[in-house]
Amino acid sequence: MSDERGLEALGELTGTTQPVGGTHIAIPREPKRDKFGRAYATGKRKNAVARVWVKPGSGKIEINGRDQGVYFARPVLRMMIQQPFVVSGRVGEFDVICTVAGSGLSGQAGAVRHGIAKALADYEPGVRKALKDVGFLTRDPRVVERKKYGRAKARRSFQFSKR
Repeated sequence: MSDERGLEALGELTGTTQPVGGTHIAIPREPKRDKFGRAYATGKRKNAVARVWVKPGSGKIEINGRDQGVYFARPVLRMMIQQPFVVSGRVGEFDVICTVAGSGLSGQAGAVRHGIAKALADYEPGVRKALKDVGFLTRDPRVVERKKYGRAKARRSFQFSKR
């Protein structure tokens, strides 16, 4: 059962494109919101996992029950989690409730940023292209390499001793 059209047929089957006069156009995405009017997404970075809920509000960001200024004391980390709102032009329009676990503060901030970007794209599909263009919707696959047997660390050998 080979189809002559190849990838075009795949797009039609998945419902991502629709033929119009020989060309395909993208079908607009529907917003994904729960019964409370929130969008949910999971963000990941290194070994950190962030569960993020975004809803319209005054711009308050709460992480593990604490304000963002208390949880992320370094200004660079607070700037990181604001980036999806800055890029999409939605600063101060959404409240964020987030729980994050694993890794260190830098990895957690990256996971929160990833989760906010995904939730924002689900809540308001119009900002998806802007977030995708700067790479906020892509999960950074870099993680710590595991330690190997016969080695001091992942790649470092034990110190050589001639005698």
